[in-house]
Amino acid sequence: MNQLIRRSGLEPLFDDMLKGFFVRPLSFESELGASIKLDVKEDEKAYTVLAEMPGVKKEDIQVQVDGNRVSLTAEVKRESETREGEKVLRAERYFGQISRTFQLAQDVDESGADAEFKDGVLTLILPKREKASTRRIAVK
Repeated sequence: MNQLIRRSGLEPLFDDMLKGFFVRPLSFESELGASIKLDVKEDEKAYTVLAEMPGVKKEDIQVQVDGNRVSLTAEVKRESETREGEKVLRAERYFGQISRTFQLAQDVDESGADAEFKDGVLTLILPKREKASTRRIAVK
């Protein structure tokens, strides 16, 4: 038996609006993820930062310190090809930039900062700047 279904004119609009709601949105993230993965450790004299940057060359990394704000930026260049005989089955290239900015609880003494890049991990030693002493000023 056939059943008649009555629909209003708004249902197609509502269906179109929800069509992509449960679909995962497109991602423009790099192969390294949304950002650089960090471990930050602290002792009484300095911060130690370990930043994962696999596939990045040492000369493509920039580190900037401004007070307690640290910015890491790297250019990523990857090329790979899969060949079978003389026919290229797949070629992938990725060129882009990854970056991460974070703040520490205390200002960094830039003059004593040290950076080393080994096996895809950037290690930063960021000495803490001594806090300026608070001084009370008498009002005359």
